Amino acid sequence: MDELNNSVKVRKIKLSQAQALEKIKNWCAYQERYHQETRNKLYDLGLHKEEVEECIAQLVSENFLNEERFATAFAGGKFRIKNWGKNKIKTELRLRKISDYSINKALKTINEDDYLNVLHKVVFKKWRITNEKSEQKKIFKTMQYVISRGFESSLVNDCIKQLIK
Repeated sequence: MDELNNSVKVRKIKLSQAQALEKIKNWCAYQERYHQETRNKLYDLGLHKEEVEECIAQLVSENFLNEERFATAFAGGKFRIKNWGKNKIKTELRLRKISDYSINKALKTINEDDYLNVLHKVVFKKWRITNEKSEQKKIFKTMQYVISRGFESSLVNDCIKQLIK
């Protein structure tokens, strides 16, 4: 079996810079992309460092790549669809090497009332399904869960206090 695996060589795609650029433009037009993801895709298409950087520059100048637009779309989507808090969104954007300026701008697009409503919804749902006899354990488990979803501990604490009243 090992002989078979060793004899099969994986061929990497090798496109010209122009072909790769056209392919990447379509790929970027399909959904928002971030710079590093696009770089990796260009390398996978067989381009070298200089060619990749030229393509990235052209994609940015033609507005196929826009870090702020990506960060805003990412933050809004993760908040609305997955009910993530700002801390988790910020962490995930940093992992994607998005600038702090773009991250802060994206987080400001989240409506504060909507944010608090989602926080209350997440806290209430976790509170309801947590089966603990001790109220302290129930509070701890609820707080731990909601904070792990990226919500700020002070807001979570206030929300749980309101729920208990």
